[in-house]
Amino acid sequence: MNKNEFMNSLKSQLKAIPENDKQEIIYDYEEHFRIGLNKGRNEEEIVSSLGNPKQIAKQFKANYRISKVEEKFTIGNFFQALFATIGLGFFNLVIVLGPFIAIAATLFAFIIVGISLVGSGLFVAIISFFPDTYHNVPSPLVGILVGIALSAFGALWTIGSLYISKWFYLLTIKYLKLNLNIIKKRGLNHD
Repeated sequence: MNKNEFMNSLKSQLKAIPENDKQEIIYDYEEHFRIGLNKGRNEEEIVSSLGNPKQIAKQFKANYRISKVEEKFTIGNFFQALFATIGLGFFNLVIVLGPFIAIAATLFAFIIVGISLVGSGLFVAIISFFPDTYHNVPSPLVGILVGIALSAFGALWTIGSLYISKWFYLLTIKYLKLNLNIIKKRGLNHD
């Protein structure tokens, strides 16, 4: 592969990155070629030392997605960063994705349980006002107190689940950054 093929491939792979960032990346790789040629290396040697343009673009996309989710959290940004980083390595896909999905699903279930407890508590408190309709309520006062207690427990459960979810999110972002740095260093050690 020569310089033009490498640069065209890199440019085509960087579609998801904003134009000003893309131009900066292209300029950096043009500099790699300029410096390498000045040192007497040929284009094929420089290309082989730089690596696969598709892999390089994946790393830049993952880095961009991670910075975007750190700048502004949205579910879309988070999953784009997650999948961009997971796509960088087989280890992530096989070993990390399964446990990640299990933990995320468990946290989501905890939040749903908390919301359900709040709703159940409100329901119990409301039906306490209709003792003739619901015969299982021993006394309206007991029903209201049980309903309030159940709702309070559900609210605390939901708040705790949200805090744990926030920690999980922050740990996931740290893992993605660490993983990206490891992959970059591995690429640099190949040179």
